[in-house]
Amino acid sequence: MKKQCLPTPTDEAWVAIAAGFWERGNFPNCLGAVDGKHVRIVKPLHSGSLYQNYKHFFSIGLLAVADANYNFVYVDVGSYGKDSDSTLFRNSTLWNELESGTLHIPRPAPLPGSDVTVPYAFVGDEAFGLSTHLLRPYSGTHLTVRKRVFNYRLSRARRYVECSFGILTNKWRIFHRALDVNMDFCVDIVKCCCILHNYVRARDGFNFADTLTVTGLDEYANHDIIAVNRHSNRFRDALSNYFTSDAGQVPWQLGSI
Repeated sequence: MKKQCLPTPTDEAWVAIAAGFWERGNFPNCLGAVDGKHVRIVKPLHSGSLYQNYKHFFSIGLLAVADANYNFVYVDVGSYGKDSDSTLFRNSTLWNELESGTLHIPRPAPLPGSDVTVPYAFVGDEAFGLSTHLLRPYSGTHLTVRKRVFNYRLSRARRYVECSFGILTNKWRIFHRALDVNMDFCVDIVKCCCILHNYVRARDGFNFADTLTVTGLDEYANHDIIAVNRHSNRFRDALSNYFTSDAGQVPWQLGSI
């Protein structure tokens, strides 16, 4: 069922995903929300602390990208529990395809109602590093209004993957306890549940009158890393300026930061 329920996105599929995020999450040029989840397991024999995570239980990693329909667009399962979300992302096939240019990401496009052209990108939380195709929040506590608005808007888009994990866990109750099978079988169970999650979402349809309609609230040389970070910061700054402009703002944002 993988080809039917979790196909590799085409150029047209990426554009459709981005349109969904703009329509439902008010975030433009977004290819998906990315996050990691720890799937609890019984400690494998002779594994030492490889599968012990920072929450002090044993797990395998599930890295996922979700769209605005709460479907999984991409999953990577089976990493050590000790690995961080950023490590999962850097070791994933998704990152390799991003770096090699084989992911068929659309060319940069203008922001809606604006002549400012920005790349398409994924959104993640503070655990991820800022890059050309991955946006994370501004760090710090004493932020300007513009940066706080950006963090709020990014958070609204990012919650789609967190809600997807919640739907997955509550639909397939096996995730409410530790998986007590061999490691290969653990990985197969998680992959199977992710595919069935998409199947059930497609079968049952969607109801978007939900809490996301908020009305409140390395492999580079050093000089290459600096160049990438400067470009990424300009991209993030362009979006933060857009979110406080007439074309990009939403009415409730200032009351939610």
